[in-house]
Amino acid sequence: MRVLAISGSLRAASTNSALLRAAAAAASEGVTVTVFAGLDGYGVGSLPPFNPDEDGDPALPAVKAFREALTAADAVVIACPEYAHGVPGALKNALDWVVASGEMVDKPVALLHASPRSTYAREALTEILTVISARLISEASVTVPLMGKTLDEAAATLARPESVAVLRNALAAIEVAVAAGTAH
Repeated sequence: MRVLAISGSLRAASTNSALLRAAAAAASEGVTVTVFAGLDGYGVGSLPPFNPDEDGDPALPAVKAFREALTAADAVVIACPEYAHGVPGALKNALDWVVASGEMVDKPVALLHASPRSTYAREALTEILTVISARLISEASVTVPLMGKTLDEAAATLARPESVAVLRNALAAIEVAVAAGTAH
C-alpha cells in the first residue's frame, strides 16, 4: 500500500512534519509512506496560489507533480497545525488545486495532529475533504501530543513504544479501509 503524507506546515521545525516522518518509520512491511516534498522540497509550499485561469492542460509543473503523487497513492495522511482556527493557507491552496481535477475523489484520508488543541483545523479540514469527496478514515485519524516540543523532544516522544503503536494502528486502519474500499 502506498500512502502519501502531506504536511500542512511549512516550518522547518514542524512537529506535524515530524509526526509524518515518524509514521513513515512506523510503517509495516508492505506499506510505504512517502512525505510529499514538492518539486523544490517545500511540500505544499511549492504550489503556486490557486488560480482557475491557470488550471489547464498541461498543468503547471508543481501542480502536475502534486496531482501525480496523489494519483499514485492508495491513501493520504495529512498532518497540519491550526492557524487562526483553520487550516494553514498552503494546505488549503494545495487542496484547491485538486477540487476540479478529482485526485481526491473517493481517496481514503486520515488526519494526524500534533496538538490536541487543533479542533478547529480538524473541523475545517474535514469539511474541505467532504466537499472534494475524499473518504475520511476516522479510525486512522489520531493526535500525538507534541505541542510546544522541540524537534528533539518530539522525536523522543514519537520513539516511545506507545507513540509507535498509535501510528502503527492508524496505518493498519488505513490498510483495512483501502482493502475494504470503505471509510467513514
